Amino acid sequence: MNPRRKKRLTLAVTLIAGVAAVTSLLLYALNSNLNLFYTPYEITHGKNDTGVLPEVGQRIRVGGMVTMGSMNRDPDSLYVEFAVHDSAGGSVVVTYDDLLPDLFREGQGIVAQGVLVESGKLAATEVLAKHDENYMPPEVAEAMGQKHEKPTYSQKALEEK
Repeated sequence: MNPRRKKRLTLAVTLIAGVAAVTSLLLYALNSNLNLFYTPYEITHGKNDTGVLPEVGQRIRVGGMVTMGSMNRDPDSLYVEFAVHDSAGGSVVVTYDDLLPDLFREGQGIVAQGVLVESGKLAATEVLAKHDENYMPPEVAEAMGQKHEKPTYSQKALEEK
């Protein structure tokens, strides 16, 4: 083989190996920081399409409704523990040690991000409360000239309709 071709081949092989190494390191880094979304049912029974269960120690997001009567607060700190359920019948206990969002309450939809500490228990680092689809920020309602409350009708107005 010609020395010039040998040099080009060595350069091409080195370049391909370098790109493969960088790609594999990038994929490894992305995989360790990946937050997968699960419902409470999927945490206990596995994903619907693959049957894959989350592993203990894995960072995940869980979304569902806060179970009524499940909230336990520590009176001396911000620590709170509550259950989240979904329509499929799954339930997960979430622990959180920070301020909860203003819209958080029992019976409300939430998304919690954290680490699965044991099967069916999530240590949350972030809790997001969902609002309903009818919500409108007060500034937008004011700009549109609407009141941010349910309309009330007098008896006379109802008779005219």
